[in-house]
Amino acid sequence: MDVSQYLEIFIDESAEHLQTLSDCIMSLEGEPDNKDTINEVFRAAHSLKGMAGTMGFKRMQHLTHDMENVFQEVRSDKIAVDSAMIDLLFKCLDALDEYLENVKASSDEGTEDNELIIKELNDFIAKANGEAPADAPTEAPDAKEASAEATAEEGGSEKKYLSIELDGAEKDAIEEAKKSGNKVYGLTVFIQPECLLKAARAFLVFRAVEEFGEIIVYRPSSQDIEDEKFELDFSFYISSSEDLDKIIEAAKGVSEIADVIGGEITEEQLAEKVEAPAAEAPVSAPAPASAPKETKPAPAAKKEEKKVPAKKDAKPVTNRTVRVDIEKLDALMNQVSELIIAKNSLVSISSQDSGTAGNQGFHEQIEYLERITTNLHESVMKVRMVPIESVVNKFPRMIRDLSRTLDKKMELTMTGEDTELDRTVVDQIGDPLQHLLRNSADHGLETAEVRKQRGKSETGHIFLNAYQEGNNVIIQVGDDGNGIDTEAVKAKAIERGIITEEQAESMTQKEIVNLLFMPSFSMAKKITDISGRGVGLDVVKSGIEALGGDVETRTKLGEGTTFTVRLPLTLAIIQALMVEIRDEKYAIALGSISNIENIPVTDIKYVQAQEVIHLRGSVIPLIRLDKVLDIEPKEDPENLTVVIVKRGDSQAGLVVDNLIGQQEIVIKSLGKYINGNKLISGATILGDGEIAMILDTNTLI
Repeated sequence: MDVSQYLEIFIDESAEHLQTLSDCIMSLEGEPDNKDTINEVFRAAHSLKGMAGTMGFKRMQHLTHDMENVFQEVRSDKIAVDSAMIDLLFKCLDALDEYLENVKASSDEGTEDNELIIKELNDFIAKANGEAPADAPTEAPDAKEASAEATAEEGGSEKKYLSIELDGAEKDAIEEAKKSGNKVYGLTVFIQPECLLKAARAFLVFRAVEEFGEIIVYRPSSQDIEDEKFELDFSFYISSSEDLDKIIEAAKGVSEIADVIGGEITEEQLAEKVEAPAAEAPVSAPAPASAPKETKPAPAAKKEEKKVPAKKDAKPVTNRTVRVDIEKLDALMNQVSELIIAKNSLVSISSQDSGTAGNQGFHEQIEYLERITTNLHESVMKVRMVPIESVVNKFPRMIRDLSRTLDKKMELTMTGEDTELDRTVVDQIGDPLQHLLRNSADHGLETAEVRKQRGKSETGHIFLNAYQEGNNVIIQVGDDGNGIDTEAVKAKAIERGIITEEQAESMTQKEIVNLLFMPSFSMAKKITDISGRGVGLDVVKSGIEALGGDVETRTKLGEGTTFTVRLPLTLAIIQALMVEIRDEKYAIALGSISNIENIPVTDIKYVQAQEVIHLRGSVIPLIRLDKVLDIEPKEDPENLTVVIVKRGDSQAGLVVDNLIGQQEIVIKSLGKYINGNKLISGATILGDGEIAMILDTNTLI
């Protein structure tokens, strides 16, 4: 069976099940007797096992099966949950994660059997039951047990294919098969009692054996099998030139199959079966109607593929979401972008029109088009928005592991996991946040002894808070640890020749802390797998700035440090203020603008040779964009148009020539055309077809 078409679904759903397992195991450590959590873990493991088996990933299936066995013992109150078990289960999750990564990379789970982990699982069960540990991992026991039960259940009568009564069409099909030189085998397949999708398993068996021949008889009928109108076994006849052992082995290779019994149908057995139809006519009357379907198993198989998910339709909640490839969303976004450009073009044309009463209808249609495109843009953006929960839900496990590795007591609290961001932003924010959390755990928090001496709780507190603020999402990561020793940072910077002693004396705390974000600047006293405050912070800054965001640091020695990450909601379409500098047009994101002022030239003051203005109690530095952009200067008018932009608590005033107005713009990447200029974050196409550059004001503040 070609299962490659289901690979993407398998990867997505497996990742969800693994995350569910991780979350539940984490909560189980705090509440070891919570039956609901135990049952949830068992269900997730069972689903993952079935999916892996269906896709043919035997190693993944085997490991998950043994995990399931451990939880079966926990459910039965034979094993108590403790830290040793939690550690072992997390080892299993790491191994399953590795299998899944291999599947993503090469559509194959790899060759690692994880025998040591499987042995540990089996030894854990054996120890709990007072048995001697096994010497080596064995095959999944459930299949053997079910097989033994199936065989013992009916003694010698398990060969149910021998009791099949044939109709005329089936007899003709068998005779034709024998005339062609093939053998006819009868097989009875037993399904494990706990199997949830019997029809799916039967379909997979049929697909497996059809590689060796043609199925010519089904009992029950193919339609009844498809509708799951059978118990835990079904039988069929197959015409084949291959050995029976190969066919049985292929059928047994399907997951959740307990046993397969088979044999060749002899002429004597066939003669006995054909004599009975007249007497059995009332019973077998419906058989001819299903016979045509039985000779063509492939269509039934296709129906089965649709049938399995159809069962979920009974639960309305499962129809609330649809999986959509991100490339399809990108294509939709590109179409919306083109529509907005076309709308801007029409608006530009209408503004050049005389605006007479005769054109009133035209202007009304332009306004209507503006409303439609704005609503369409908002709808598409909502589709692209996903909660950051998908990124942050792996952090509690990481902090637990760091707590044990570093031998520090610590806890993580998170709020705002349901805060939404554009999918492209969410996919890339995970690594920077992970760096910040690891630094808080390693170099931020003190040891339990030091914390006790300082009158703090022995358990360090790390937090991650997310919330929306205007057109931005704010994510705060911090701790109640030691804080950053700015004097030590200064000394390190002087030692490395980054700054001079004279420069160090005049630096503010904020400037000193910003040294930590320089490439390869580290305060770690020794190199470890986790390292210390500073390692990775340059990666954090570059990663966040690449997303159009920024990061700020607040710290107090002895009390802790908080990193504030500010990110735009989206990177595709934004509201912007269009400005003119000489004859060139530029766009400034509206979200970064605080206000616009008309400043007399006489109000400009100087602080350390820097132009500043005093505005409502704040001293704001002026930035002349013509100088920054290397545009030919001109004589100042009496009043300057100044756009006040902000980044966190910092502000700056951008001097521009003219204001064009607010406009919805589409951000187009410049790729490698302007690679070294961080001031330009992209470009947009205006309504008249002109290109305008988008200024990244974060680089100016």
